[in-house]
Amino acid sequence: MKIEKIKYIIISFFFVSVFLNVSAQEELSTKSKKAKKAYINGEEFLRLHNYLQAEKHFLNAVDEDPGFYEAYMLLGEIYEQTKKDTDAVVVYRKAVAINPDRFPGAFFLLANIEYKNGWYKDALEHYIAYLEYPKIHNENRVNSEKRLQNCEFAMESMANPVPFNPANLGENINSDRDEYFPCITADNQTLLFTRLLQDSRSYTGRQEDFFISHNKDSAWQLAYNIGEPINTIQNEGAPSLSADGNILIFTACESIDGYGTNRKGFGRCDLFASKRMGNKWSVPYNLEEPVNSRQWESQPSFSSDGKTLYFVSNRHNNYDIWVSMVNENGEWSVPEKLGANINTDNYEGSVFIHPDNQTLYFSSDGHVGMGGLDIYVSKKDSTGKWGKPMNLGYPINTFKDENSILISADGELAMFASDREGGFGGLDLYGFELYEEVRPEKVTYIKGVVFDNETGKKLEARFELIDLATGNIAVTSFSNKGTGEFLVCLPANHDYALNVSKEGYLFYSENFNLSGEKPLTDPVLKDVPLKPLKAGEKVILKNIFFETDKYDLKKTSEIELQKLIELLNKNPGIKIEISGHTDNVGTTEYNLELSQNRAKAVYDYLSENRIDTDMLTYKGYGESQPVDTNDTEEGRANNRRTEFKVVE
Repeated sequence: MKIEKIKYIIISFFFVSVFLNVSAQEELSTKSKKAKKAYINGEEFLRLHNYLQAEKHFLNAVDEDPGFYEAYMLLGEIYEQTKKDTDAVVVYRKAVAINPDRFPGAFFLLANIEYKNGWYKDALEHYIAYLEYPKIHNENRVNSEKRLQNCEFAMESMANPVPFNPANLGENINSDRDEYFPCITADNQTLLFTRLLQDSRSYTGRQEDFFISHNKDSAWQLAYNIGEPINTIQNEGAPSLSADGNILIFTACESIDGYGTNRKGFGRCDLFASKRMGNKWSVPYNLEEPVNSRQWESQPSFSSDGKTLYFVSNRHNNYDIWVSMVNENGEWSVPEKLGANINTDNYEGSVFIHPDNQTLYFSSDGHVGMGGLDIYVSKKDSTGKWGKPMNLGYPINTFKDENSILISADGELAMFASDREGGFGGLDLYGFELYEEVRPEKVTYIKGVVFDNETGKKLEARFELIDLATGNIAVTSFSNKGTGEFLVCLPANHDYALNVSKEGYLFYSENFNLSGEKPLTDPVLKDVPLKPLKAGEKVILKNIFFETDKYDLKKTSEIELQKLIELLNKNPGIKIEISGHTDNVGTTEYNLELSQNRAKAVYDYLSENRIDTDMLTYKGYGESQPVDTNDTEEGRANNRRTEFKVVE
């Protein structure tokens, strides 16, 4: 990453300028006149940044006197600036071998070069040597101590590598251009990524666009440009695609007046959003304040709950990870910076929140790692606090910068960008199986189409996935306005009530059991017919629960009952009949009485919650109206139900 490279250059220039000042005040270590003359000439060329001529003179100097300390030091500086790190290490080692105490900073320079190249054992040795000197700059001491930890961690990690076998995603995804920042829908069927293109219309001669590919028969199809109105002649990058693929949040660096794209920014990079309606995307809009600011906002990650946005910003003069929540009116909360377990005094970025909404992946050079940017994972505890990050280990992380990781909803597939050998050119996208210890929680999903039960018309409807244990809304989503398509993630280890609603229609309810010994793990493919609000229509209340052979309402039933109360309050002119039904286990008389009592329990709850009893009637039907067979447990469970019917 550029920030880290700049740090090394600044450190190098600082030490060499200090060294030159020290050398000017002390007598040179050589007695050779020819060596001195070559050295002085080399200095002049070095000050002019003529590295080639300076190198020749310093090499002449050490040929004349192999013990010429200062000439080796300045040769090291030349090799650093010309990116000949191996040569720089050789000459710096010769210098410290001649006189280790002449300039202690040489150990720091030497260790830094070894560290950034992954030569950890040598770097460790030279950081230790540097720290033995009492009079060293405090900031350098702190950096050396931190990098000592990293060296020890890296050596241990390399001795115990994690499973890692990346595979190129192939020519339908990758090209001779750079491909990076992938994002994928929860069903693993749509992949969107950034590609860097040559473009003469751009003042830089190149620009970033989004490309998209669909999975067919377990193979990625040829990626195509997503086109207008999202892609422009300016850069679009760092995208985040919602779990259902209907919302795209991305980064664009637009001018305040919107010149060139009509997308106005706040002065630097901002976050923009677009919604898919049918198969077309809406004109992107700026998320505005408080999400965006006059500073740099980028690298968004939109959670599968449909209401939480993580992103990277330098609004506090440091690159940190922030989070904001959106309410039902589309208003974003004032962003909050994630805590000290995530953010450090160094760089944090490339944030990715998994669809389980409790596992966070990100890159950082502030936590103990391999050096440069490493990828980490942190999990949220029961109190909502992010835990201590875990380094993904070697060889996923190396001495180079690693970032932009993506994890599929099932937690098994990871994707990232790399310029490793054997690709199609530049950065390519790769996939690999993520090892068990750093996987997120299991997530499945329900997918289908919402439509009018009478006309078949595709509908845009609101989805709410509610945690039955807490009553909290876990996911908020909408089906596609044009196609009626929806996809809702179901994080494991919880039981959920699903409610689908649209004005003018009766709501639809479903129950998902994802806890217990045999939780649901396979995706659910299910279309949702919504019934118009009119007399004669029935709704099965799948989240009304009673104890076996009893008619006391369980606490978890209140979630569904509140949805029914909302429907009745919004439509005060309707009347409904609440009906109870049983399977055929037991006597007919017993089942009739049980169903009557259960229907009355719902009636009483509504009445106690200020629903006019003139809108309500109730009746028990016992086992007389089955909707499934009574020959299986599943069938009997379906027959044991509570319904309501619109009477008028």
